[in-house]
Amino acid sequence: MVRPDYHVRGMLHRRRPFYSATMRRDLPYALGGLALGVLLLGNAVLTPDAATVEVLDVALVLAMVVALAACQRYPVVALGVVTVAMLAVHLRVHPGASAAFPVLGAVYLAAWRGHRSAAAVASLAFLGGFLAHDISIAPAGRPGQVVAERTALLLGWFVAANVAGLVARQRRAYLEQVEQRAIEAERTREEMALRRAGEERLRIARDLHDSLTHSISVIKVQAGIAVHLARKHGEEPSATLLAIQEASGAAMRELRTTLDVLRAPTDGDRVGLARVDELVQRTRAVGVPVQVTVTGQRGDLPEEVDQAGYRVIQEALTNVARHAGPATAHVQVAYAPTELTVAVTDDGQASPTEPLTPGVGLRGMRERVSALGGTLRTAAQDDHGFTVRATFPLRPALTARSAEEPG
Repeated sequence: MVRPDYHVRGMLHRRRPFYSATMRRDLPYALGGLALGVLLLGNAVLTPDAATVEVLDVALVLAMVVALAACQRYPVVALGVVTVAMLAVHLRVHPGASAAFPVLGAVYLAAWRGHRSAAAVASLAFLGGFLAHDISIAPAGRPGQVVAERTALLLGWFVAANVAGLVARQRRAYLEQVEQRAIEAERTREEMALRRAGEERLRIARDLHDSLTHSISVIKVQAGIAVHLARKHGEEPSATLLAIQEASGAAMRELRTTLDVLRAPTDGDRVGLARVDELVQRTRAVGVPVQVTVTGQRGDLPEEVDQAGYRVIQEALTNVARHAGPATAHVQVAYAPTELTVAVTDDGQASPTEPLTPGVGLRGMRERVSALGGTLRTAAQDDHGFTVRATFPLRPALTARSAEEPG
């Protein structure tokens, strides 16, 4: 059942992007327009030859503020509204050059967005109206000087606004082009790395096929011949010979699967915890008693975790058969909603007083577990024996934990 506060929270979450993407983006322009409006009205009040500010003039200033707030989304419309409003304010109140400031900002933004013609037309329209009004109210003694000064000043400002907008647009286009080239270079580099990785996988597959496959095939064939000859002479093959035959066959199957994975871009049929029973049977065939305990309910494990759990058990049982001496192994597989734990414990010859020298197998287990964000504990038991315990998180981890904890 969904609680009401979750529903309200979801609605607020859906509304938040609109506020952040629209209102926050327009807020700086609205504040800028408001500041220009205050400056304009203040200048109109303080200028001696300005007319009285009326309600219509305040409405025109507010229209300018609203237009500047929407100038990023509608630059041409905002430019037209600001130009008309400020020209009307100048004709009615005559606040001086401050009426041109909002128009200059709108012209710059329009040119920056690529509307060069609209920016030029608005500049000429405002300059023409401003010039006509100045001529009409110029003092009779020196009209030419006043008109020339104000026209030159405003003309320079509007030319600078148009040029600055065009330069800013060109710079933005250049930066976008540079970014696109960087993205393309990164994509090309990744493709090259993937191609080199594929070539390296093919080379490794060829080397494995030429070396290991031949050797394991010879072992399998020789073991099969020995079993066949023993049965032909009415003798029962030894358990060790049968274990060699079965282990070599399993090694051949896994090696073929590995070679298929290396040769193909998609993964083949990999081993997993579902095949632990086969692994245990092979270990028992070589003379190591093995007990298996499974707790919890198996769910849908990630393929990497499923395979890594199997490989940890496989390596641990191999170490028991090679180094523990006469010993019994106990395999534990514990399924939990948030983690998977596999452990192999034996009662062999390992002692806590003897220093542990990690070999290739333990280092490989550590790297495999660490790559999946899990923990690996390897330690000798107090009363002889050795324990290998690996825990894999079943939820995405932000950071990989330590691959080996203190024994």
